[in-house]
Amino acid sequence: MKVTLHIWRQKNAKAKGRFETYHLDDVIEDMSFLEMLDVLNERLILEGKEPVAFEHDCREGICGACSLTINGIPHGHEPATTTCQLHMRKFKDGDEIWIEPFRARAFPIIKDLVVDRSAFDRIIQAGGFISVNAGQAPEANSIIVPKDDAETAMDAAQCIGCGACVAACPNASAMLFVAAKVAHFAYLPQGQPERKRRVLAMVEQMQKEGFGNCTNFYECEAACPKQISVSFIALMNRDYLKATCSGEKHLLQTQQV
Repeated sequence: MKVTLHIWRQKNAKAKGRFETYHLDDVIEDMSFLEMLDVLNERLILEGKEPVAFEHDCREGICGACSLTINGIPHGHEPATTTCQLHMRKFKDGDEIWIEPFRARAFPIIKDLVVDRSAFDRIIQAGGFISVNAGQAPEANSIIVPKDDAETAMDAAQCIGCGACVAACPNASAMLFVAAKVAHFAYLPQGQPERKRRVLAMVEQMQKEGFGNCTNFYECEAACPKQISVSFIALMNRDYLKATCSGEKHLLQTQQV
């Protein structure tokens, strides 16, 4: 199988980037997309050239590290699929494939196809947790969670923080990511004590990071490899409005000062 790759190359964050073209003539259809890039890099190394920098870790669709835009679509054209789960049999012999990093002001390019997504980490640090005392784990059935709530919380918890929602959104909004993290706890009893403070802190940090606003394009849901629903954004907006009206926002600002 032969493919032509147009790959974004950029030495560092300050350097000017460009697309470079590579031809591969020995692609096996059962290769994953990242394995195909491995083959390219092996050839570049043998030729004494700089390999293409790209992120990866688990290669099982769990970690969210494989953040590539393929032919203009984050993670490629296959729905509910991360880049590492995308296989070359989904392409045709002779295809031209354009590969570039996720594009967003809040995701600055580090090198080639690698972007800095630490903005997501700072949003989680702002409130994406439950404060509990250390010690022995409580008995599993000590707090009963209704089945529907447990399943909805798990639907939100599937978010792997890959950033595809940001890359797909015309506004580079992180609302789907933040909403998933907020909703994960909003449906559980353990998340109720800090519910108002959590949504305020995380939304405030999201705004500080420079992400855009949601204007209901629904591109985020379409690109999400875990098919996180935009309905969680509605829940987050309701929680944010309630927390603001309750005076929790003023209390949070006072404590920050």
